[in-house]
Amino acid sequence: MISTYKQLNQNLDELKLYQIKDHLTEVADLVSGNTLSFTDGLLKLTNYEVDNKLENASKSMVKVAAFPFIKELSDFDFDFQQGLNKQEILELATLRFMENNENIVFLGNSGVGKTHLATSIGIIAAKKRISTYFIKCHDLIQQLKKAKMENRLESKLKYINRYKLLIIDELGYLSIDENDSNLFFQLIDMRYEKKSTIITTNMNFGDWDKVFNGALVANAILDRILHHSNVISITGNSYRIKDYITEDIN
Repeated sequence: MISTYKQLNQNLDELKLYQIKDHLTEVADLVSGNTLSFTDGLLKLTNYEVDNKLENASKSMVKVAAFPFIKELSDFDFDFQQGLNKQEILELATLRFMENNENIVFLGNSGVGKTHLATSIGIIAAKKRISTYFIKCHDLIQQLKKAKMENRLESKLKYINRYKLLIIDELGYLSIDENDSNLFFQLIDMRYEKKSTIITTNMNFGDWDKVFNGALVANAILDRILHHSNVISITGNSYRIKDYITEDIN
C-alpha cells in the first residue's frame, strides 16, 4: 500500500509543483517541531513555488524580447563616458517614463554605448514582466515592407504595437525611402501617447529629413517621438577603442 507521503509527492509531480516537492521535507520538519504553524508552513511552501514561477516568467520575457546581448546597467562604464548623467539614466531605469507613455532617444556616434543602455533598460522592463521587444530599424522596415506586400500590414502593425516597450536600434544608419518612411510613421503614430518607445540613433534631429527622404514625414515622426521624450545625448569616445585608449595612457 502506497504511503500518504509518497502519494503526496506523486500529486505534487502531477500538479507540477516541483518547488513545493523539493522543500516539503524541510518545511514539514519545521511544522512538526513547532517552529512553524501549519498555515505558515503552507505559506512558506507556496512562496517557494510562486518565487520560482515569477523567476521563470522573467527569464522567458527576457528571451522573447530578442535582445542582441544581455548587458545589465551595472555593466555600463559610466567612468569612461563621463559626459553622461548617471543619475538621469538611473531615473530612466525606474521605468517611470513608461507610466506616462514617454519615449527615450539615445543620440550619439557609433560605439558610445547607446545600444547597451537601451538594452539594459529593456532588460529591466522584461524582468518585471513588461512586454518588451528589441529590433534594428532596418529589420523593422523590412518586416513592415513584407507585410504590406502580403496585404497584412495592419495586423503586423498591431502585432508590433502590442509591446508596451519597443526598442528600435540604429535609426539613421541606412536611409529609408518615401514609401518605407510612411510605414515607419504609421507605427510611431499608432504608439503615440499610448506606448513607450526607445530609439537609438547616430543622426542629429536636423538631419532626419535625410534619413526619411523628406522633411514632411521626418517632421511628423519627430513630432510624435519628441513630444513626450527623454533625449540622452552621448558625446564620449567609442567603447570599441576603450582598451586602446587605456593602453596609451598606461
